[in-house]
Amino acid sequence: MPEGDTIARSATRLRAAIAGAELHRVEAPRWTGRLPTVGETVLDVRSVGKHLEVWFSGGLVLRTHMRMTGSWHIYRPGERWRRPRRELRVLLVTPEWEAVCFSAPDVEFVTPPPPSAIGQSRPLPATAHLGPDLCLPDADLEACVPRFALVEPTTTIAEALLDQRICCGVGNVFKSEICWAARLDPFTPVDAVPVSLRRELVQIAAQQLRANLDTARRTTVPGGVAVYGHAGERCRRCGASIRMRRHGVHARSTYWCPGCQVPPSPPDTVEVGQAIDQ
Repeated sequence: MPEGDTIARSATRLRAAIAGAELHRVEAPRWTGRLPTVGETVLDVRSVGKHLEVWFSGGLVLRTHMRMTGSWHIYRPGERWRRPRRELRVLLVTPEWEAVCFSAPDVEFVTPPPPSAIGQSRPLPATAHLGPDLCLPDADLEACVPRFALVEPTTTIAEALLDQRICCGVGNVFKSEICWAARLDPFTPVDAVPVSLRRELVQIAAQQLRANLDTARRTTVPGGVAVYGHAGERCRRCGASIRMRRHGVHARSTYWCPGCQVPPSPPDTVEVGQAIDQ
């Protein structure tokens, strides 16, 4: 599944190509509802975590989620597509570009909710539950911290980082890389992770995602990634052998170093009768 940085890059490329342009043709073979009409203008292209939105002057918004199979491409008119037409889910044709969404299982054209009383746009129904988008430079990172309470206390921190209700954009690669950067055992239950460490995880996640917005070669450490895909190799930090385990509802792979990624130390406690102020 594409992670938040990938979707943000796709949105940037689409925005540069079709934002402000007039629609010459729209196709959505599997969509049975209303479509934008020829002559409308593409107002904007936005990424919201792992969702990509295209806003049109006629009042509709196209929302796509790539899941494991989808992707957006742009072509010059007449240029040969790199994937077969049978995989077409959406086609947006402007005078200079053809924007093509292939194989995305989650596609809809919706009317956005009315703006708030102070004129701010509201999220679409499908994205209203999401936490702050860590790819955005103005994302409220502090707002993510209390949202860890949305998951069960026994949920592993690796699974919690994937929960888009807490913060959106983190996927399987970054999940492993974030825990390595924080020296945290990814199988630690959320309730054993102190608030200060939860805050650090969110900050690391934002830093890593934003550092990859301009490149398709994902990098979290000099030369590539620290642990993801490196099972059996030596950890660059401590030399121990990197491991991989599948776990969680979807049996996703988690890579970690058992040598330097450890559960957090329990908080300092005060014995009964011990003076706090010395």
